[in-house]
Amino acid sequence: MDLSYFWYEAAHWMLTPARVAADATQLVFQNPVNPITYTPYGRTVSAACEMFERTTRRYGKPAFNLPRTIVEGIPAEVTETVVWEKPFCRVVAFERALKRPAAAAQPKVLVVAPMSGHYATLLRGTVEALLPAHEVLITDWIDARMVPLEAGRFDLDTYIDYMIEMFQALGPDLHVIAVCQPSVPVFAAVARMEAQGLPGVPTSMTLMGGPIDTRRSPTAVNCLAAERGSEWFKRNCITVVPPGYPGSWREVYPGFFQLSGFMGMNLDRHLTAHWDMYKHLVRNDGDSAEKHRDFYDEYLSVMDLTAEFYLQTVNTVFVEHALPKGEMLHRGERVDPGAIRHCSVMAVEGENDDISGVGQTLAALDLTPNLPDSRKLYHLQQGVGHYGVFNGSRFRSQILPRISEFMHAMQGTDTVPLLEAS
Repeated sequence: MDLSYFWYEAAHWMLTPARVAADATQLVFQNPVNPITYTPYGRTVSAACEMFERTTRRYGKPAFNLPRTIVEGIPAEVTETVVWEKPFCRVVAFERALKRPAAAAQPKVLVVAPMSGHYATLLRGTVEALLPAHEVLITDWIDARMVPLEAGRFDLDTYIDYMIEMFQALGPDLHVIAVCQPSVPVFAAVARMEAQGLPGVPTSMTLMGGPIDTRRSPTAVNCLAAERGSEWFKRNCITVVPPGYPGSWREVYPGFFQLSGFMGMNLDRHLTAHWDMYKHLVRNDGDSAEKHRDFYDEYLSVMDLTAEFYLQTVNTVFVEHALPKGEMLHRGERVDPGAIRHCSVMAVEGENDDISGVGQTLAALDLTPNLPDSRKLYHLQQGVGHYGVFNGSRFRSQILPRISEFMHAMQGTDTVPLLEAS
């Protein structure tokens, strides 16, 4: 049995006294009645204590914290409501107190967040940008260490089952946006629904930076998975949740493994960012330090994935390339992309994406020969990387308008004019 998680927990607890001491010291050197607080020495000690505490703490699940939005120039309060729930996921609806008179004209959008180590709050900016002109829901995945063993397994087949059930429960006239990893199971769920003639097929699905066919423009992440294979990941990346959590003894791919891999890809950038924050604190540059806190409070908050889901995804998507080869199975039945005839498909990619290379998401349009061209759209966004595909200024000003236009065009009709691809 791999004991990595146990050692991780032990290290965290052993550092607790040091974190407490650092917190206490920082309070002393931030106290407004302490004259040393206002000196370079005082700010240096306080900054060092904060940096130590931040680099050794465990970050909890962040809140969406989207209390209000603007609808047609009018402020509207926003409340979060759980509208669908199962052991490994719940769907959160962002309900606006003020809606347009013709509410049906605003597309209902389910944002399927990645189940890849970070919480759904990573898409806070995506949701915030959608809220003024859309009814927004999001998948809020549950940390696997918080799910008791009696809840059962959660693998790629179960993920697809969840998608089908959500689509049927939240429809009709539902539009789906899949960000990165869920592009494959969302695409597979729609294909299975269309093949079986099930009700509730989404009106459209927008796939953003997703690994539909990782043989195209393979990135370092894709190559690593293909070269090592699922057996290597099973030996080196799977451990069990230690006692003290509801999901004790569940086999998982821990979030801290995923985080270390992400940070290792750009270690120099993260070290520089932390060094810059330390200098901002010493100079008493509160605004710059706060931006760093906001980003890393989110980035360093991670969750565990079930081992079966992680390994099946690695094998199906990155090793076997089962979906584009027509060999992907769901509950023993082949996933046939050619069955998609009604759900419109938009593919969005970033020019500088180093996670899902250019062409990998575009493959979804090539895999749907029986879907009319008037129901397909491709958008390649210049000058953005993976994160910029679904967040940031270019997402808000250039990508989101195209997605919204696409959803409006597809809504409520089977015959639409051909949209100009970008």
